Amino acid sequence: MRSMRSAQPSPPPRPFVLALAGSASSRSRSTVMLRCAANLLRERGVAVQEVGLHDFPPSDLIEAVHDEGSAARWLRDLVARAGGLVVASPVYQASFSAALKAMLDLLPERALQGKAVLPLGSAGSTAHLLALEYSLNPVLSALGARHILAGVYAAGEDVTWNAEGDAVLGDRLGTRLNACVERLLEFVVPVRAPLRAADIGHLLVSARFGV
Repeated sequence: MRSMRSAQPSPPPRPFVLALAGSASSRSRSTVMLRCAANLLRERGVAVQEVGLHDFPPSDLIEAVHDEGSAARWLRDLVARAGGLVVASPVYQASFSAALKAMLDLLPERALQGKAVLPLGSAGSTAHLLALEYSLNPVLSALGARHILAGVYAAGEDVTWNAEGDAVLGDRLGTRLNACVERLLEFVVPVRAPLRAADIGHLLVSARFGV
């Protein structure tokens, strides 16, 4: 006879989002935004794994190594598990970073099929506001992303830092990021409670940053 404990149904799998950082610097504005988005997702019970350049051997990125047991296989497995992705990059020369492109090149064709993706970008000014839409979004589309959400862009005035070196999102940027995370949750968590209101404008991230 089975015990009552063993007869109980298993809990549903925890929603999972992959957060991909396209900056080599942990102090980048785009990385700060990525961490804020990840924290908001975790508050809603979503498992988040942050992945960046330092998680890959340089030779794997330069040579696009796809062998079994390589970092590429590890990345492909994470993407396959994820219900959605947050992809962040600084903008250089009106395009997303070559570092992010090198990571995306490790993925097979249609790797993002059925996935929702939230792009995040940053630069020193608003001059490249549409850079991600024209450069990154076509790559995500080519990888099969089902839903490419309206991205969030941060210029120099959208972030500040305090005397302790904690990065602080401005009110408008925080509100925009909060709304886009809410939209991503609609695809990652089909049935859920509303996102708790938070003063994202004063959310602190322990990092100094550049562009």
